[in-house]
Amino acid sequence: MSFDGLFTKAMVDELSCTLKGGRINKVHQPYKNEVILTIRANGVNQKLLFSAHPSYARVQLTNEAYENPSEPPMFCMLLRKHIEGYILEDVYQVENDRMIIFEIKGRNEIGDVSYKQLVIEIMGRHSNIVLVDKTRNIILDSVKHVSFAVNSHRAILPGQPYIYPPEQNKQNPFMVGTDDILRKIDFNSGKLDKQIVEHFAGTSPLFAKEVIFQSGIANRATVPASFLQLIQRIKSGEFLPSIMSTGNKEVFYLFPLEHIKGEVKNFSTLSEMLDRFYFGKAERDRVKQQGNDIERLIINEKEKNEKKIEKLESTLREAEKSDQLQRFGELLTANLYAAKKGMKEIEVIDYYDEMGGKVVIPLDPRKTPSENAQKYFSKYQKAKNSVSIVIEQIEKAREEVLYFENLLQQVQSASPKDIQEIREELVEGGYIRDRQKRNAKKISNAKPILDHYRSSDGTEIIVGKNNKQNDYLTNKLAARDEIWLHTKDIPGSHVIIRSKEPSEETIREAANLAAYFSKARNSGSVPVDYTKVRYVKKPSGAKPGFVIYDNQQTVYVTPEEELVLKLKK
Repeated sequence: MSFDGLFTKAMVDELSCTLKGGRINKVHQPYKNEVILTIRANGVNQKLLFSAHPSYARVQLTNEAYENPSEPPMFCMLLRKHIEGYILEDVYQVENDRMIIFEIKGRNEIGDVSYKQLVIEIMGRHSNIVLVDKTRNIILDSVKHVSFAVNSHRAILPGQPYIYPPEQNKQNPFMVGTDDILRKIDFNSGKLDKQIVEHFAGTSPLFAKEVIFQSGIANRATVPASFLQLIQRIKSGEFLPSIMSTGNKEVFYLFPLEHIKGEVKNFSTLSEMLDRFYFGKAERDRVKQQGNDIERLIINEKEKNEKKIEKLESTLREAEKSDQLQRFGELLTANLYAAKKGMKEIEVIDYYDEMGGKVVIPLDPRKTPSENAQKYFSKYQKAKNSVSIVIEQIEKAREEVLYFENLLQQVQSASPKDIQEIREELVEGGYIRDRQKRNAKKISNAKPILDHYRSSDGTEIIVGKNNKQNDYLTNKLAARDEIWLHTKDIPGSHVIIRSKEPSEETIREAANLAAYFSKARNSGSVPVDYTKVRYVKKPSGAKPGFVIYDNQQTVYVTPEEELVLKLKK
């Protein structure tokens, strides 16, 4: 784990330096497990994020924008009542564990001095945010309620006394010397990194592996020296917050970890690094939870239409054999004299064969020769008429597949607000059954909320991330001579540059956004078409988000997440 007890200590130092003595002006709870406090400290408004997310639990300052629900959750309302307007007196870590306590002082509604504690427990899926009345040591409320049935050691419920998690009885790594380390580690048992984690509080597998790696040949001399050197680095605040990337995996820590080989990105503060590391991760997880049913519906509809195309193409191949049915009918008509009712087949000379060969015609023994001939003519006419209908149905099914491929891409790059708009679109399109439609929220007629960016030269760029946003952006908001961009023949977002004559750099940056918010996000050299909005048309009766365009030019870009972040800021 990256956010271990040692990282927590460094984060507490950063928060204490920045926030201590500040006033809590606002409290928001944008998502179930996340709380944001706006704190006025040292003449600056700072946003402090608490997350009790099962996978992304953390505490940090953030510059990211979070959308708040129209109605604040109950825990948010309680926090506003008890700590809004209060002063943050102190921030400290409990022992060397992943627990941070914020000491808060203010006056209650009757004017008496009141002391509260906001306790953040960073413990994976057991992470929690707890508000405690310090004077009585009573829990006022928490983000997650835990009963004695779940945890026999303590209950996290309103009215219960606040009890710390069970002690692990590990040694404090900041208080040990060489002899203490040697007493704890058995060099004959192996797995030295696991022994370090087992015996020293706040250490993680990442830290322990770095100790062993820097030890070189791990022995009684090198391991303690490496351990104490890294601990001293943390104690003295010699940080270089870094994200290490290797393959598809990313980890972060207080400084570059030499045992992880790969690309290293350095940051000036821990919070800045966490903003970058968690950019989109927690949001995509929330989208996955909220949009799981939609994604499954889209995949099922897409697969259903793909199977439909296969069946229709098989029907088309059969229909294309209709000439043989006509031939059988005409040959049978010419040989009615030789056919008798009750025959299962008849062999006749094939007048259409230049070689004068013979052909066997299957017959229905229950029908007369004349009725059999009429049956072949009827089948021929039916097959001939069906060709145009089948071709039309295939085209419609292909449009549906393309539509659902586009929706699938939109779900995968959507924010929580985008998911609701996609859901509304599916209701309007009749893809969600009436029962679900009746239970769905009333479809909003409000204007879609679009994502805004700024190019390097200050030009505004707007991105639509679903069909409702794309339609509104391209057909209503954009001016006729502004520049429109979209990935060439690839599902993706509509992008508008709010300029009639943008610079080449701005076009490339907007193209990067179009490629990033498309199905080709992880590809290289993605083709992006751009043209004036006047040349973009929506055909009558077309699916949401579908347009045709001409007079386009094409630029090739490789999507860069760093550039997207830069343009967003």
